[in-house]
Amino acid sequence: MSFELHPQLQQDTTYLGDFPLSLVLLHWDQAVPWVILVPKRAGIKEFHHLPMTDQQQFLIESQWISQILESQYHPDKINLGALGNMVPQLHYHHIARFAEDEAWPGPIWGNTTGTRRRDTAQQHMADLLKTALAQSGIFTPV
Repeated sequence: MSFELHPQLQQDTTYLGDFPLSLVLLHWDQAVPWVILVPKRAGIKEFHHLPMTDQQQFLIESQWISQILESQYHPDKINLGALGNMVPQLHYHHIARFAEDEAWPGPIWGNTTGTRRRDTAQQHMADLLKTALAQSGIFTPV
């Protein structure tokens, strides 16, 4: 069984590039900066199903995403989540939240208009994030 990105994640995101373990995706929802990490491991649904070395690598990659969101956007809070009820493939959401965002203080899921970011705004955010993530030395942009 080889790794394939779930179709819903393909539809909802822009592919930014790769860390050693994970794909890095930018969600299209215009409400907030929203990055998703997907470990490139086939058939994995839960974090604890990853080997310990992959878990450690994932935490390094997640740390980079969180730091970049914090330094670039100065959010009031960074939400991390791995629900997987609709998309069972293991993936972690990293969401920069603001007291003035449309879903605050509730969860982002189901509490935004779901409006897609304009192509130019998505590309601008993608370019900014790719440039910042390249500083890690372990991220390869597309």
